[in-house]
This record gives sequence, structure tokens and C-alpha cells, in this order.
Amino acid sequence: MTTTTDPELQEWIELLQSGDLSDRLVAIKSLQHLGDEEALDVVVLALNDESPTVQKIAIATLWEFANPKVIPNLIPSLGSPDEEIRAVALSALGELVSQDSLLLLLDALHQENLHLQRNILILLRKIHDAQSLPYLLPFLESEHPELREAAITTLRYLNQVKTSPTALALLQDPVDFVRREAALTLGHLADAEVIPSLSKSLREDPDWQVRRNITKALAIHGVGVAIPVLIEAIADEHWQVRRFAVQALQKIFQTAKSDGAIPALVKALTDEYADVRKDAAIALGDLASPDALQALRQALDDPDREVSIRAERSISKIEQIVATAQESNQPAI
Repeated sequence: MTTTTDPELQEWIELLQSGDLSDRLVAIKSLQHLGDEEALDVVVLALNDESPTVQKIAIATLWEFANPKVIPNLIPSLGSPDEEIRAVALSALGELVSQDSLLLLLDALHQENLHLQRNILILLRKIHDAQSLPYLLPFLESEHPELREAAITTLRYLNQVKTSPTALALLQDPVDFVRREAALTLGHLADAEVIPSLSKSLREDPDWQVRRNITKALAIHGVGVAIPVLIEAIADEHWQVRRFAVQALQKIFQTAKSDGAIPALVKALTDEYADVRKDAAIALGDLASPDALQALRQALDDPDREVSIRAERSISKIEQIVATAQESNQPAI
């Protein structure tokens, strides 16, 4: 234990050894307030206090000290049976860990504690080192959905990882929240089957959040081959899926146009949700087709002011493009 010449500090350190919980609470709160690193070693010992409250304050105190040397001492708290202790420890370590902590975290993954393993997987997102991949892959096939979800989410944070057949399989996971994260992660992978798999699930998955996340993933890929399935998704039963399908098309239109999308986007201009109508107006402007002008002019009377503004801008954009094209076709004088 660290010795100190500060009488006040020494008093609180000694009180932290008391058998009385109220004494220990007063002591750990006082040490937290003082913020003196001379008390670091004794605060570390308080991580094993029988009181969860003392443990939480000890973790918060070490967090404030911001000394990386306590990382090994805080890691066990990630597996505590107390949810609040785990949460505070995760927040503290989220700020303390760095690339230098990688091997320590990977070693902790071998401990058979679901809470600890899940939180370690979360912390690996901050380091985003591809060296983590061999340690992460087994968790993609874990019997625990919480670990599958954590692993598939972490996968998209790892640098230079572009393929993963196991990740593709999680798009068919029986648990909704696992499929939701799998869909987002597939937006960052380049396996040959990614686009076909995403397209199939966009048509078939019963969970609207999975379908919404798939439209986000397809937007990241930004490939024209996804246009047909996104056009279908504009008619999805859930408005968020419709909205993000329109946004995905809008992004893809930057590199690949499709007149086949015009009827679906025109219909979306009358959607019951203003956000869908607004994004449809923007997308029609990006398509720059004169065939959309009539519908956009009707949208000028939309009850939502932002929708009418977007429609007006798209009309102006299309008319300018048409005028420029006509001028370029005029014979030189």
C-alpha cells in the first residue's frame, strides 16, 4: 500500500479499511473528491469491497485518475454480476484502453464469463485492430445471442477486414437483434454474396429494423445492382424502411441512374410520412428526369413546408439541366 505524509489523506485511507460500510463509503467518496493519486493503490483494493456501491465509486475514482496502469485491475469488473458496476467499468475502460491494451484484452476473452466477454468485444471497437479477428470469429457462432451480436458489431470496426462467410450466415440468425447488426456490418464487407444476401433479406425478413438496416448497408455499397430491390422497398409496410430505401437510391443515383425508379419515387411523393415525401423529392431531383416534373409541381402544395421546398429545388435543378441540354444541341451561329 502507498504511504503518504498527508495526514488528511492517510485518515481516509485508513478509514477505507473499516468494517463499517458507512465509514468506507465516506472514505471512498472523500478520496474521490481529493483526487490524489497517492491513494491509487488503496482505491484499487476497494474494487474488491463487499459493497457494490463502494466498488462503483472506486471504479469512478480510478477513472478520474486516468492512469492506464489500473486497466488490469478494472477488467474483472466488466464481468461483475452487478449491471451498474459493469456499466461504469466499461465507460472507464472505454477511455483508458489503447493499442497498448490489445493483448491484455484478447487474453481476457478466454475467461468463461459472458458479461466480461461481451464487454471486451465492445472495447475492441476502440482499438479496431485486425489482429483481433481470430479471437473474435468464434464468438460469431456462440450459443449466446448477446455475444453473437457484440462480435458481429465489432467486426465492422476492424481495419482491413473485408470478407467473412460467418458474418453472412448471421443475416439468417434466429434472433432479431443479431440480424440487425449483421445487416449493418455487411455494408462494410465485400464478399461476392453480400449484395444477393442483403437483397434476399430485404424482401423476406419479418423484422422492419433488419430491413431498414439493409437499406443502409446497400447505400454504403452504392451499387446499381441494388436498385431493383430498393425500388421494391419503397412500398414496404414500414415508413422507415421506405424512407431509407429512398435515401439509398438517392446515393446510388450519384453513380448509376435508373428511370425505372421514377414511378416508385413519384408514388412516394404522396406517402403519409413527410420524411418519405421529402427524400423522394430530393431523389427525383438527383434523377433529373423531366418525367418527374409534373409530380414535383404537385408537391409544391404539400402541407409540409420542407417537402415543398425540396420539390421546388428539384424542379429548378431539372429545368436547369434540361435548358443546358437544349442549349448544347443548338447549332453554332
